Amino acid sequence: MPRSSAADAAKTARAILDHARSLLAEQGFAGVSVDDVARGVGVSRGAVYHRHRTKQELFAAVAEELQLQVGEEVLSAAETGGADAEQQLRRGCHAFLDAITEAPRARILLLDAPSVLGWARWRRMDAENAAAHLKDGLGQLGYSGQLQEAATAQLSGAMNDAALWIAEGGEERDARRMAAHGLLDRLLDAVTAAGGTATSQQDSRSAH
Repeated sequence: MPRSSAADAAKTARAILDHARSLLAEQGFAGVSVDDVARGVGVSRGAVYHRHRTKQELFAAVAEELQLQVGEEVLSAAETGGADAEQQLRRGCHAFLDAITEAPRARILLLDAPSVLGWARWRRMDAENAAAHLKDGLGQLGYSGQLQEAATAQLSGAMNDAALWIAEGGEERDARRMAAHGLLDRLLDAVTAAGGTATSQQDSRSAH
């Protein structure tokens, strides 16, 4: 493929994803058609299907990009904690709560993705991005084995539920966000306090 044609193809692919993201954030999965996306970009319906076999797969491509962005923002925030493992975890967790509840992520990732993609696929996307950084952070605090897995699952689940609660808040959204951050700090107090003894406590229980 000539260089100009390859560049044009890449530009079209980018435009399709960008316009699809905007429409999905505004109207939701049910309110958007492939024709809507094609018309907005100025390409044929076939050009969209050439890159994404179904409307669901187009949605998945958009959602995967957004999950990747959330994960990158979590990691970036955690790194501002320097060498302090507790600060890394706290900053990363608070960043997650803000990042995933921003438009257009809230509607796409929290409201539509679980039903459109299925719970298993949605969980896998989360596990490969923000939850992976959470697991690493817990490991830095001394969590390991099944206790690390349990802590990741429970803390990730709590944050995702809190994010959904914020996203559905309407006029109370800002108040809900503030309350969620406050409670998250309390959860993290417990998680970080137990971090140094987590492995030894697990080993003790296993021995019995």
